[in-house]
Amino acid sequence: MRLINNQETLIFEKDPRLSVKRYVSVLGHFGLYYFSLLQEMIEEVMMNDMFFLQEALKQARKSLSEGGIPIGSVLVDSSGKIVATGHNRRVQNNDPTAHAETECIRSAGRRRDWHTLTLVSTLSPCLMCTGTALLLKIPKIIIGENKTFMGAEDWFEKYGVTLIQLNNQECIDMMSQFILKNQDIWHEDIGIPR
Repeated sequence: MRLINNQETLIFEKDPRLSVKRYVSVLGHFGLYYFSLLQEMIEEVMMNDMFFLQEALKQARKSLSEGGIPIGSVLVDSSGKIVATGHNRRVQNNDPTAHAETECIRSAGRRRDWHTLTLVSTLSPCLMCTGTALLLKIPKIIIGENKTFMGAEDWFEKYGVTLIQLNNQECIDMMSQFILKNQDIWHEDIGIPR
């Protein structure tokens, strides 16, 4: 996650508390007080992010149980309510556009509040899913992992979308195992020709 200020950029990596500690001195003699408040806020946000990622993981497991690619997604409103879910159905429906994020967005139906929603996905979104999120002006994307596949994350940054990459081991393991056992299906999904 990147918090951008005209003066400096804070980059939260695996443990955001470590990044915050580096900047406590900037806060002066109130540093410890502000640090503890900031740390509590970060931990609360991370717990919420992990809760929503667990819901997306349920969708990924559902896809896997149906014989599909284990990628899941949820769409969350500003009050923390899950308004839509989706999982990759490309194999199940013989539909090359049925990625988890597009299925989730499709199931949300017609809306006018896209600009207030958060999209959570177990895997870094591909070009198509990134473009869909950008088109609808979804301002925040939470990604379970990008080690097995790096999507168009630079597009999110270019358009000012908040991107949180959780580097979740369960997401990494699930995709790694799937890719190892189903390389042809995976390559088909991400557009790698034979």
